[in-house]
Amino acid sequence: MYTVLKTEGRAKRAVFKTPHGSIQTPVFMNVATTAAIKGALSAFDLKDAKCQVALCNTYHLHLRPGDETVKKLGGLHKFMNWDKPILTDSGGFQVFSLAKLRKIKEEGVYFSSHIDGKKIFMGPEESMQIQSNLASTIAMAFDECPPSLSERIYVQKSVDMTTRWLWRSKNALDRLNQQDDTINKQQMLFGINQGGLFEDIRIEHAKLIADMDLPGYSIGGLAVGETHEAMYRILEETVPYLPQNKPTYLMGVGTPENLLESVERGIDFFDCVLPARNGRHGHVYTSQGKRNLYNAKYELDDHPIDPNCSCHVCQNFSRAYIRHLFKAKEMLALRLCVMHNLYFFNNLMAQIRTSLDDGRFTAFKKEMLENMTQSERD
Repeated sequence: MYTVLKTEGRAKRAVFKTPHGSIQTPVFMNVATTAAIKGALSAFDLKDAKCQVALCNTYHLHLRPGDETVKKLGGLHKFMNWDKPILTDSGGFQVFSLAKLRKIKEEGVYFSSHIDGKKIFMGPEESMQIQSNLASTIAMAFDECPPSLSERIYVQKSVDMTTRWLWRSKNALDRLNQQDDTINKQQMLFGINQGGLFEDIRIEHAKLIADMDLPGYSIGGLAVGETHEAMYRILEETVPYLPQNKPTYLMGVGTPENLLESVERGIDFFDCVLPARNGRHGHVYTSQGKRNLYNAKYELDDHPIDPNCSCHVCQNFSRAYIRHLFKAKEMLALRLCVMHNLYFFNNLMAQIRTSLDDGRFTAFKKEMLENMTQSERD
């Protein structure tokens, strides 16, 4: 059940109750692709980073260790020792990202595994079966994510097929949730809005899938090469046509600036690999902008990554020490930076929620954007 607590313009402060606990929104979901955060973090680290939702990858877990193996071990929650909500993607993004290894047909997608070349078929029914085996809290509908600069005729055909696949996903999950051996019989389905950069296609698709009365809706096919301005334009045009009494999830986004701008446009859920990926390369997010800890200027810097941060890393380690770890190629460097970045993103969302509670989100957004443009300035 999704309850809106406060609004400020289109920005929403809400709570989404799930079988695995309530999610306070707006929320950033931390990406645990193979049931683990890259950077040597565990489920316990996620709790320390104030994470509310973990996002796992259907395609990758299907390949390793296998969704049937995860089911035999009690589902993802037991497997990774995480007792909060988990969202699993559908494998649909791999239709986009593994373009050279797949063929798309009405029945589904024929893949070649990026690991060993093994032939794989995945359609809506297969995706729902895999996600049911994983027993996540939220399952994503199987869709095609067309490249953002695709021709209109291709995008329209793709969206039409995504709609048909959504119906098949819904029917398949409804059936699976009634089976005796299903681990999570309350698994929820989120539909996905597609349409590239064509506002009219996006709007018509939003209207169409809104009538299905699903537990939640996402906007896919953005942050795949278009400009930030184009993404914001699509959000402004599309979000009003998705149900306002259901959570709205912007897939694969993004930077702290993206989060602030998208909350203002009505988005509740986010996910992105950036905080973990950038952290593994020494790029850390702070209240004063991004820092590159490889820079020589930090060699003798005994300050924490962010003086305004309360995370375990900032309370105990200096920029100089972490830079040394990177130079010495110690894995601890990656772990500390990923821990800090995940905390920063989750804490930013907590600050956003507080600002909405207090009716000052617009002022908070302005202040944060001004501060974060100070990148690399001390």
